[in-house]
Amino acid sequence: MLLVLDIGNTNIVMGAYEGKKLMKHWRISTDRQKTGDEYGMLMNDLFRYQGITMEDIRAIAISSVVPPLVVPLMKMCERYFHLRPLLVGPGIKTGIRLHYENPRAIGADRIVNVVGAYEQYGGPLIVIDIGTATTFDVVAENGDFLGGVIAPGINASADALFQRAAQLPRIELVPPKNIICHNTIQGMQAGIIFGYVGQIDEIVRRIKREIGLADEAVRVVATGGLARMIKKESSTIDKIDHFLTLTGLRVLYERNMDRFQEKNA
Repeated sequence: MLLVLDIGNTNIVMGAYEGKKLMKHWRISTDRQKTGDEYGMLMNDLFRYQGITMEDIRAIAISSVVPPLVVPLMKMCERYFHLRPLLVGPGIKTGIRLHYENPRAIGADRIVNVVGAYEQYGGPLIVIDIGTATTFDVVAENGDFLGGVIAPGINASADALFQRAAQLPRIELVPPKNIICHNTIQGMQAGIIFGYVGQIDEIVRRIKREIGLADEAVRVVATGGLARMIKKESSTIDKIDHFLTLTGLRVLYERNMDRFQEKNA
């Protein structure tokens, strides 16, 4: 089995692949204070619950936007799986051309999402990752990464409102039935959620206009924990794919497998 790990600011998403088939998947909270041993024990418990052993894992691929966790998780892989993982970063073969001033500055999660989306849906594409930050990545018909947009995530925006406005409570992010609300909580829900949806739809419309393609020519794929809720309110998102990043990690491992195995033989 291939184990893939996407280390995000809020969650670590993991998946176990047998060939191209995703057999199991997990989502755990990102904790910068945990050691490699703690993550190793946690993963061992998750595996046992699903009837998997660490010996079943033959290769590991990791992408991370949390630098302090890279070393502990690399050491965890070596100690508990006896494997050196493939880390997504400069030097790996992506199979796509990056139209970016400094390609090394592109977050690993964005590369992985673009690779996974183009592998499954072709191009042209707009890939939206609704996470701690919201990223919009534009993929040409031939698979080139054309650049994109980075905006605050919906939870980050909501947290800023709670922290800055002393009289406003922390609320559950659930869309209200109406835009004109008659209490504070629903008013906040409307402002945060519908405002966020408006941001997404307007950015998508501007991207389509800038690349000069009709609406129907560009597929918009979204991923992330709140993607399904946002899609229900959005007029521009075509498809939700919660396993987009895991797919991208699998594809990247396959593209680098021979070179990676030779390096670690």
